Amino acid sequence: MFYLKYRPKTVQDIDNSRVRDVVFNVLKSESLPHAFLLIGQKGTGKTSTARIFAKSVNCLKNKFSNLSDLEKTDTVNPERHKKTGSVEKVNKSSMEPCNLCENCLAIDHSSSGDVVELDAASNRGIENIRNLIRDSNFLPMSNRYRVFIIDEAHMITNDAFNALLKTLEEPPSSVIFILATTNQEKIPETISSRCFIINFGRAKRIDIFSMLKKISLREKIQVDEKLLNLIARYSDSSFRDAAKILEELVTQNKLTYEQGRQFLGVIRDDLLEGLVHHDLKASLEWVEEFSKSGGNVKNLIEFLLEELHTALLLKNGVKIEEGSDLNLKTEQIVKLMKLLTEAYNNLKISPIESLPLEIAIVEFYSYNFKKQSL
Repeated sequence: MFYLKYRPKTVQDIDNSRVRDVVFNVLKSESLPHAFLLIGQKGTGKTSTARIFAKSVNCLKNKFSNLSDLEKTDTVNPERHKKTGSVEKVNKSSMEPCNLCENCLAIDHSSSGDVVELDAASNRGIENIRNLIRDSNFLPMSNRYRVFIIDEAHMITNDAFNALLKTLEEPPSSVIFILATTNQEKIPETISSRCFIINFGRAKRIDIFSMLKKISLREKIQVDEKLLNLIARYSDSSFRDAAKILEELVTQNKLTYEQGRQFLGVIRDDLLEGLVHHDLKASLEWVEEFSKSGGNVKNLIEFLLEELHTALLLKNGVKIEEGSDLNLKTEQIVKLMKLLTEAYNNLKISPIESLPLEIAIVEFYSYNFKKQSL
């Protein structure tokens, strides 16, 4: 699997450029925060970043290392580093994990006793957290820090969060907690206020494209760059989903833009085209065909709102890194966004999934018709 094979292993490899800069700056600082809260949607690299951080602070050959670490971990010949002078290979100016030393390799292979990953979706109760708190009181066995990575942290129960609070307030100096979540609103304020927050946001298309380009070069795949841009656009702002789409296209040998477009059924631009040109019949026919072919209306509306949001910002002079303008006036964009938001909220109560979207399209057409008649 591409997304596993090319999972980031160093800070420089982190695909999210903004997060990469934040992590570099944290590692450069004189003192490290004792607790982090990583916030972002699925597939944006939260767990990978947590592991990279755990390796960085425990690596034996970067700025965090010292001679005693090297001597202590050389189980074959503890004196070898003194005799050979290999300690000079330590890069004291680097924050990057070397991915070669004993600590880095153990963390990479999930065999380090000092780096503990807990899935809160299945370990959310107070007893699970009490066990974690108890373990945090022990000194590291072979690393510099004990790092506890809690994924899906929003699933932790209120009682368990209360139990964790005291430890987050006064943690042992050799312990770092890293909480990761897709639902920030479910994390109690008392917890988040005691954490250094890193917001992953939605992955930028330019960052997703760079990741896809890197994979295609390493795999020696001849793929149309226009197709890579298409994948980046329709990957739901997820590095993982983008890598999976690319692998699927490679498996099916669909590596030109048109082949990929047809294989993925990515024709959502056609709906926007119909809306921009006020073609009611074409728009409704498109939605009908989309629904019959098993398309997800909820995801479709999310996509449309994202494109309209981008167009709204561009139309009003806000410079953004990605996106294209639409041939609509600001008031038309706002009206369509309101109608689509209402349709989105009505999806859960509609007997026909596509109905709220179709109603929004008809109302938008009627709005434009009335405006033109005035």
